[in-house]
Amino acid sequence: MAYGVTASSLLLSYGIPPAATSATVHAAECFTTGASGLSHHWFRNVNGAMFRKLLVPGIVGAVVGAYLLTAMPGERFRPFVAGYLLVMGGVIIVKAFRPFPPQAATTHLGALGFVGALVDAMGGGGWGPIVASTLIVRGHDVKNTVGTVNAVEFFVTVAASVTFFLTIGVSNWPMILGLALGGLPAAPLAAWACKRVRPRPLMVAVGCLVIALSLRTLLKHFGRI
Repeated sequence: MAYGVTASSLLLSYGIPPAATSATVHAAECFTTGASGLSHHWFRNVNGAMFRKLLVPGIVGAVVGAYLLTAMPGERFRPFVAGYLLVMGGVIIVKAFRPFPPQAATTHLGALGFVGALVDAMGGGGWGPIVASTLIVRGHDVKNTVGTVNAVEFFVTVAASVTFFLTIGVSNWPMILGLALGGLPAAPLAAWACKRVRPRPLMVAVGCLVIALSLRTLLKHFGRI
């Protein structure tokens, strides 16, 4: 649940404008989330009821978030995106150590899906850290939560990508190809590992990477490096 956050942090650190960063990452995610969703479905990690409640609000939030991002000045928005990603890195680390309550809550899934997709489209990532982490903390089964959130993410990503294409277009095809080719083989491996690997060490490593990249972007923006 950190592909978009990690990739966006990396592209921002290279100086790619926020709107172009989000458009690039979401274009690549059309391939990776499709492979991820199919893989989780194959391994029976998808909860149908949760999927339906997150789907439409997630699509709407993605469209609104992508449109708002394209209407904002890119350079002025860069430190806010980097700051958001910095917080997401901290959230990922905290979630790795936070105990989960035993009972699942099924209310407000639509609102969660909308907000998660909105922030994801505007920040280039965050659907997984926001939606999956929130659901797990509320007590949902980890395996089904990760699988379902990844399955819905394909539709969220496609909605954001179409919006970016219709507003600013999609370029940076070498970056998109690289991100897609790297992510495609990782998706089925991650779905398989979801049932077998303890996520805490990986979440900590990803969180530290996102924090480091975000700090570099902020320092670079304010002329400290």
